[in-house]
Amino acid sequence: MNELPSILIGKGDEERHLLLKMANRHGLISGATGTGKTVTLQILAEGFSKAGVPVFLADVKGDLSGLACAGKPHPKIDERIETIGISDYFQEGFPVTFWDLFGKQGYPIRTTISDMGPLLLARLLDLNETQEGVLNVGFQVADDQGWLLLDLKDLHALLNWMGENTGALTLQYGNVSKASIGAIQRRLLGLKQQGGSKFFGEPALKLTDFLSLDEEGRGRINLLAASSLMQSPKLYATFLLWLLSELFETLPEVGDPEKPILVFFFDEAHLLFDDAPKSLVDKVELVARLIRSKGVGVYFVSQSPLDVPEDILGQLGNRVQHALRAFTPKDQKTVNAAAQTFRPNPKFDTKDAITEMGVGVALVSTLDAKGRPSIVERCLIRPPASRMGPATAAERKQAIAANPLAGQYEKALDRRSAFEILTERAEAEAEEAEAARNRKSRERYEDPTGRVPKKTPASKSTRSRQTVFEAAAKSVVRSIGTTIGRELVRGILGSFLKRR
Repeated sequence: MNELPSILIGKGDEERHLLLKMANRHGLISGATGTGKTVTLQILAEGFSKAGVPVFLADVKGDLSGLACAGKPHPKIDERIETIGISDYFQEGFPVTFWDLFGKQGYPIRTTISDMGPLLLARLLDLNETQEGVLNVGFQVADDQGWLLLDLKDLHALLNWMGENTGALTLQYGNVSKASIGAIQRRLLGLKQQGGSKFFGEPALKLTDFLSLDEEGRGRINLLAASSLMQSPKLYATFLLWLLSELFETLPEVGDPEKPILVFFFDEAHLLFDDAPKSLVDKVELVARLIRSKGVGVYFVSQSPLDVPEDILGQLGNRVQHALRAFTPKDQKTVNAAAQTFRPNPKFDTKDAITEMGVGVALVSTLDAKGRPSIVERCLIRPPASRMGPATAAERKQAIAANPLAGQYEKALDRRSAFEILTERAEAEAEEAEAARNRKSRERYEDPTGRVPKKTPASKSTRSRQTVFEAAAKSVVRSIGTTIGRELVRGILGSFLKRR
């Protein structure tokens, strides 16, 4: 029996526990589809919650919502409990806070364009190096001018203004081309069509709300509804990277606490690194290496350990490896790589075990009290206390209504920011330009005696003369007017069709 506070994962010849003191040394849960990764994720979330450690995880398939509900008796569960020898097992639900970027199955999660930053936003928009440079210029201009970038319409208005002032911006900040601005605008349109506009805005997420306990001292399990989000994989991956970066930048240094402040699970980890630029992978590696001292444990969940870059994989001290299938040469390579990451057990061949294990069995190696990886053990994974399966819509709704956060995030705010400032500036400049033209027109047609001579048409050059800023003002007004008009028509037609 382990004397230090720990979470029981399972048992083979020996029990395998995850020491809370070593839980911030990160970890990996991997295995083929259908081998039991979700149950392993579930029991770890339960264990951390019982220990008073808040958890964040994404519910990719919808199964993990059952964490909020007590499990049901079953003969197979009883058999496994007896085999492992769990004496204090009872079925219960856990304090779950439901989140959803789209606000349908939980509280909306929002951040601002400024908080996201140009690096992650460029990754989200899949920009090339030149386009990312122009985006960086945009953020710098906004900082210099004191324009808040809160939502997508703020960024859209800023890019419109930059497009009309490329000459002046190039002299001050470096080359800014209209072609690059146009490409960014097209990507923004695609992001909006994927629902990305719901993610940007206010009220922005307070990270302290991820770190709360319930009235019994159990850590809250923050569950992100990700079944719809997975249709926009770049948005999913970028959101998780943003959240991890925010935790890193916000939380204080705590060294090696007795238990983590938060445990963060990256499900479908391959999405974080697919086609990611080296600069982004380097940032993830840096955060993963340093966030341990902030008391945050990061656990990657994926089908193959090769989905995680080698430099990051080397930092994952706690491993749970479910079965892998070796049908192709690539699969064989994955099995070999997975086997080599474990400290061998003389009782069995690790490579053979990886391909032979059934559902609910895994190879487990965790760090001991001195930070050394234990000898790998082939374990029966213990059953969860909560429901293995999704919560019903009524159960989810009840949990959302009873949560202390109810009423804090549901309603979006829209305060004065870059969009409003540039709109007001464009309207004022357009009015001033019109007034100036009227004054010049009157002066031209009136003689010193006050008589008005025969009217002659204004010269073509006079009519066409306008400043760069007047042209920019007109362009912004036209763009904003078109956008607002289109949204208004959609709103009116939508209401009309609903009534019909």
